[in-house]
Amino acid sequence: MMREIDISYRTMFAELTQRTLDGQFLADFPMEGWFVTVTVKDRNYWYFDLPLPTTKGKYKRTYVGPESDEEITARVKAHKEIKDDLRERRRMVSTLRRAGLPGPDTFAGDITKALADAGLFRLRAVLIGSVAFSTYAGMLGVRLPSSAMQTGDADFAQDFAISAGVQDSLPPILDILQSVDPDFRAVPHQADKAKVVAFQNSRGYRVEFLTGNRGSDEYSGKPSSMPALGGASAENLRFLDFLIYEPVRTVLLFREGVNVLVPAPERYAVHKLIVASRRLTDTLGRVKSDKDLTQASLLFEALVETRHEYELADVWEEAWNRGNSWKEGLCNGLLRLPDKGVKALGKALGTKMPDLEKLRADARPK
Repeated sequence: MMREIDISYRTMFAELTQRTLDGQFLADFPMEGWFVTVTVKDRNYWYFDLPLPTTKGKYKRTYVGPESDEEITARVKAHKEIKDDLRERRRMVSTLRRAGLPGPDTFAGDITKALADAGLFRLRAVLIGSVAFSTYAGMLGVRLPSSAMQTGDADFAQDFAISAGVQDSLPPILDILQSVDPDFRAVPHQADKAKVVAFQNSRGYRVEFLTGNRGSDEYSGKPSSMPALGGASAENLRFLDFLIYEPVRTVLLFREGVNVLVPAPERYAVHKLIVASRRLTDTLGRVKSDKDLTQASLLFEALVETRHEYELADVWEEAWNRGNSWKEGLCNGLLRLPDKGVKALGKALGTKMPDLEKLRADARPK
């Protein structure tokens, strides 16, 4: 059994998530501007018009988010009532960290905060990887081992259609990263030296941008230009569209709290099961694969113990029904998934899917 987090801390974590969104919202959209709705392909989106002090009648238009996002729309309507309290938020973060909830290491926190302050999550990018994993303890209300969260990089993803459609962009990514560490440099993509999907500092810390493969092999191994990412491109990866579909809003326990978007935990777990079997077989690849499976197993257990088994079963079924390569990835991942994870996943699926032990047996090399 996983140890649950006391309900008072779970409530505080949820409140901090809301407060950090309020605080970021007020910072992004000053009182002297106004909100407008713009219809794109039959969907309404919020934008913010801020008058330019040097040019009468001119204004800067900034993307806010879809009108269908109830949290965003509520803040648009209550914009003038939002009051930020940094000191109280810092106290809440400190209390939650002392209670055992994890946060990022200082450098990963600084990187994520700098990108958040520049508008990365407002433009609907998603924090993925182990830094995102650290938020699931507070979100699900269980204790997760810190050893499963260690990382030497920070990964972010954005859907290509969103990047092309928001009609807004970050400042240059390299400038943002160099505000944290001047040693950051752009790493040209191997297949297209004119495009950059990753940035690295002198200590080898890597920040990378990813996007879904858009269902065509013609994009495999090639970077995609991302209009919203401040001059950065993104690496096309299979299965990533599944991971970042309908991300959830949460808080990174760092400084006064950083409001971020992360994958839904059930999608994160199933995605890790798939990608674990597709890692390179060298030493680093095996280490990453083991970490993938550890995180997947822990989340399967956490989701079942916190009564989210129906969401997990639905996401598993979605992945299973996407085709043979997805089934192969799931089955191969099951081969090495820790037994506790298999047991939890089997409980979530019930009779909805074939017997997991049979799937594992069928996946073993003949």
